[in-house]
Amino acid sequence: MSALGRTLAIARKEVRHLRRDRLTLGMIVGIPALQLALFGYAINQDVRHLQAAVADLAGTQASRRLVADAEASQVVDVVARVATPRQVDDLLRRGRVRVGLVIPIDFDRRALDGTRPAAQLVVDASDPTVLQAARGLQDLPLAARATEAPVRPSRVAPADGREPALAVRAAYNPEGRSEVFIVPGLVGVILTLTMVLFTSVAIVRERERGNLEMLITTPVRRAELMVGKVLPYVLIGLLQIDLVVALGVALFGVPVRGSLLDLHAGAVLFVAASLALGLLISTLARTQFQAFQVTMFTFLPSMLLSGFMFPFEGMPRPAQALAEILPLTHFVRIARGILLRDATLADVGGEAWPLAAFFAVTMALAILRFRKRLD
Repeated sequence: MSALGRTLAIARKEVRHLRRDRLTLGMIVGIPALQLALFGYAINQDVRHLQAAVADLAGTQASRRLVADAEASQVVDVVARVATPRQVDDLLRRGRVRVGLVIPIDFDRRALDGTRPAAQLVVDASDPTVLQAARGLQDLPLAARATEAPVRPSRVAPADGREPALAVRAAYNPEGRSEVFIVPGLVGVILTLTMVLFTSVAIVRERERGNLEMLITTPVRRAELMVGKVLPYVLIGLLQIDLVVALGVALFGVPVRGSLLDLHAGAVLFVAASLALGLLISTLARTQFQAFQVTMFTFLPSMLLSGFMFPFEGMPRPAQALAEILPLTHFVRIARGILLRDATLADVGGEAWPLAAFFAVTMALAILRFRKRLD
């Protein structure tokens, strides 16, 4: 047989192998389709519908008109109306809103005078994209209705020397540094990749090395085996958090405003959820290569839909619903809240129950799928 014939024979053998390997065949089609759907449909830098809180101390027709115009712009959705600016700051710190609109008691006078801003926008600037979107509200016209004629629309940089209509206060990241936004989210991204990858090959590796035969002869139960596989990696995950945070502070000057103990406590459920997902993958894959393939297939949507890179508010509703299922989405909020906004674990506690539910369901499925048999 010639060299060409031998080469073609190997190629035919590889094609037959791919036809029998349904998982790899599915990845050939699934990964490009997933990337196209995520980047073309779910990822959108045009941020709209930011959750906002309003403290209208003026309570006049003009101030109510300003709030209505802000909502009509579709940049913000008013979800809370509070009595004081301090309550606005508290909602921002707890991550309940992304933007606060504070209208002072002398709003009408300020609007007509034009020598100082008429109201204030307080923006969670930990995400620079959100800050840029919120700045668009500075273009809102002021429809002050007092004893004088309505004031003309006030812009960001008025030509006649007037102050901007709305002053913007960038909270938590006033310099707009991207590394301040990226590093806290990167903690969760690194944990997702490493924790899922480590455990996704756990059962497969036992099978390929022949260790599963020894486990079959032991009295260890399925649940005990699965939980025992997870426990060492929980400590590893917490150590990785300290490493990434320390490097972020040393190399990029990322602030740590909250308690690292709160961060560790919030991370335990996230690490457990990621490990449970890895174990479930290990019960589905037949080889370590297949386990790696499935891990990367799940990692891609987690990273892109979690709000780590792209604003969560810019995604369509179906993509947001899918993102709420993924553990990384909730841990990114926990990490940024504690590290950047000085939030406590109680403040971000609402992100814990989805992680607990994901862990419980995924771990149960992994235990049910695992059999102490070589077949």
